[in-house]
Amino acid sequence: MRLEAAARMDVFRKLWTARKLILVVFIPLSLLPLPLIHPTSEACCAYVLMVTAVYWVSEAVPLGAAALVPAFLYPLFGVLKSSEVAAEYCKDTTLLLMGVICLAASIEKWNLHKRIALRMVMIAGAKPGMLVLGFMCCTVFLSMWLSNTSTTAMVMPIAEAVLQQLICTGLADGPADSETTEAPEEDSAVSDKEENFDKNKLELLYRNDSSDCPKQDFCTGEDGTNGFIGHTNGHLPQLTIEIPNVKRVKARRDSQYPTKQDHMICKCLSLSITYAATIGGLITITGTSTNLIFAEQFNTRYPGAKVINFGTWFIFSFPIAIIMLVLTWLWLHFLFLGCNFRETCSWSKKRKTRREMLSEKRIQEEYAKLGPISYPEVVTGVFFILMTLLWFTREPGFVPGWTSLFEKKGYRTDATVSVLLGFLLFLIPARRPFSSSSSSSSYRGTAPDDNSESDPLAPMITWKDFQRLMPWEIVILVGGGYALAAGCKVSGLSMWIGRQLEPMSGLPPWAVTLLACLLVSAVTEFASNPATLTVFLPILSALSETLRINPLHTLIPSTMCVSFGVMLPVGNPPNAIVFSYGHVKISDMVKAGFGVNLIGVAVVMLAITTWGAPLFNLNEFPAWAVARNVTGSL
Repeated sequence: MRLEAAARMDVFRKLWTARKLILVVFIPLSLLPLPLIHPTSEACCAYVLMVTAVYWVSEAVPLGAAALVPAFLYPLFGVLKSSEVAAEYCKDTTLLLMGVICLAASIEKWNLHKRIALRMVMIAGAKPGMLVLGFMCCTVFLSMWLSNTSTTAMVMPIAEAVLQQLICTGLADGPADSETTEAPEEDSAVSDKEENFDKNKLELLYRNDSSDCPKQDFCTGEDGTNGFIGHTNGHLPQLTIEIPNVKRVKARRDSQYPTKQDHMICKCLSLSITYAATIGGLITITGTSTNLIFAEQFNTRYPGAKVINFGTWFIFSFPIAIIMLVLTWLWLHFLFLGCNFRETCSWSKKRKTRREMLSEKRIQEEYAKLGPISYPEVVTGVFFILMTLLWFTREPGFVPGWTSLFEKKGYRTDATVSVLLGFLLFLIPARRPFSSSSSSSSYRGTAPDDNSESDPLAPMITWKDFQRLMPWEIVILVGGGYALAAGCKVSGLSMWIGRQLEPMSGLPPWAVTLLACLLVSAVTEFASNPATLTVFLPILSALSETLRINPLHTLIPSTMCVSFGVMLPVGNPPNAIVFSYGHVKISDMVKAGFGVNLIGVAVVMLAITTWGAPLFNLNEFPAWAVARNVTGSL
């Protein structure tokens, strides 16, 4: 009996190991009767859509590889020609993303992001409440222009350095130093703590090295690619930003923190960064890939609707981000730090503990290491401001934009500005022109190759810098979504889905939008954000057309709510990065993330029913949607 049980367990173990391969083969075969029994365009398109959606949700194959399924199944089933499918994989948003990545590469290469983050934290101070708010503000600002994953990977090491300072100095000080003390006139207390800093840090790390608890960690490799590694020696590998003399602790117990309050601060600060990255990604149309997916699919489906651009999206989403930022900070403060805002948010020097003063000194030392602002940082900052201004003033709506200076209209988009400025970064030298100094001050904080140091005309960024950050998988994934949307349009599947949803016509628009938001935010907890949105956008568009609701009334809130997958480490890569530092448990993420989810849905619903209605004229069924509806019915 034992041998039979062992044999069965071995079979189950092998099946579980090969579960993804079984799923890849089983799903297409099990759904194949659909196009064979009903050989219509709608059935064939539905087959391709279901196979791709299952691959995306289950991640049985990489997301980029699953996005290629329409490229060969649509031509095989006669839904679209191969040339027509191929044209969907490179759109205007692809060029927009490439230009933004060029700017992001320059920001990372010259450490401008680190200067911004440290400066904002210095302004906020070391009080726990203000420290969390300072990190959240700088993370939101960076995430507006960089990807959420990159922003979290940049800011989290800086936050970890501050947290390690709190932990190590707390072990040295003991509980007595957690009390508020008068600010000393001299730095004698600070110097006393610095003498014992290294000793206590070594003792802390020794205790953690003795425990063996390998687990899967999210890291950034030397080539800049993000991914998971197998087992580590108990410490996270160095990320893109290296903080000197900081060791990350993997196996953490409550007893390893000086006090319970210190543990709560670590939890609060860690979770605040991933939530702030999500909030910042909502603000700009390029802030996250889901915004780009929505913009391109919407403009492709409704070419006559000239309502979605950088300016209108910013005007709508910026108040949402501000409200969410404040409410999320209050929620995290209440959950982990309590309600004593006077104690945790005071800027008074007389209410600072010695540990807080030492933490402030550490942040100031890190900022001092950056030195004075360099020429490449100035150039990057100028390009950053110029790109933003050109995006805003292209077609602001209330006044003529700079595109009105050209005779031919409709030729220039946000991608035009993005690619132009990104291209110039490959040409402008990183060394100050007409400078007689051959020193490497222009390259401070970076590790350029020898050719860059010897070549006085070395550009701001190289192709390797761009290639290291360019998310080609997201580009292919977005293209796969466009291909699916095109197939649904040509085959008539979108209209068929819309007709099946006609019983919902009795619901008011806000109720339809709320149901869509709740459904999308629930699914995205377990599935990829881009994949979830790509599947739901055509369905919600058809639903809106059938119910004669302005499509923007459902599409914009759903696009924003798809980013609220913040309850689990698998919800999105920023969650995984923060979880890998070991400060929080899954129960902490679920408890805090549930509140953030409710806050996000509530604020988005408030926005779409108040200032969103006049901004996008949501109370009327627009002419561009009527034209699309009539064309689709033909």
